[in-house]
Amino acid sequence: MLALGIDPGTAICGYGIVSLEGSYLKSIDYGAIQTSPKLSPEERLVIIHHEIDVLIKKYKPDLMGVEMLFFNKNVRTAITVAQARGVILLAAAQNSVKIAEFTPLQVKQAVVGYGKATKEQVIYMTQRLLNLPSKPHPDDVADALAVAICTTHCSNRRQELVCTNLSDQNKSKSRAQLKARFGIKSNAENSVWGNKI
Repeated sequence: MLALGIDPGTAICGYGIVSLEGSYLKSIDYGAIQTSPKLSPEERLVIIHHEIDVLIKKYKPDLMGVEMLFFNKNVRTAITVAQARGVILLAAAQNSVKIAEFTPLQVKQAVVGYGKATKEQVIYMTQRLLNLPSKPHPDDVADALAVAICTTHCSNRRQELVCTNLSDQNKSKSRAQLKARFGIKSNAENSVWGNKI
């Protein structure tokens, strides 16, 4: 089982790829996608989407875990993180990778055994579980590895995966069938869509 864990963000997007063989966890790759604040928001999103797409194509994970977004006091930060999550989920869907979403409490529970663990405890246990020579840095990378660990542990038990495989063998990718499958309405039926699909 190979899991890609993502800690979404626009400035720093952490990723971690972890394999689970039997009860043995192994870190395959980890790091951070960083974008410059000098770039426009859309340019930053293009970079994040491209880099996630490259990771998926290179490692072909069985499942991608993404931390759920919780609204916080800083609305601007919440919006930019939500935008990053959007292009990350899009990259997974385009590559037919199933997605599992976890709350921070679920990730902490899976890694530390306690849902209210501190960030330092999560980093410590992530390092120990994956037998890493040093603490993953920055914290976004440690969080992504923790999400990957959670994904591997929960993959066999978790039934309610958020996104299903978009390239099922029995399903065509024609526009009409995709529209019907996802409930997308044409302009005449739905004024929200600016262009006809």
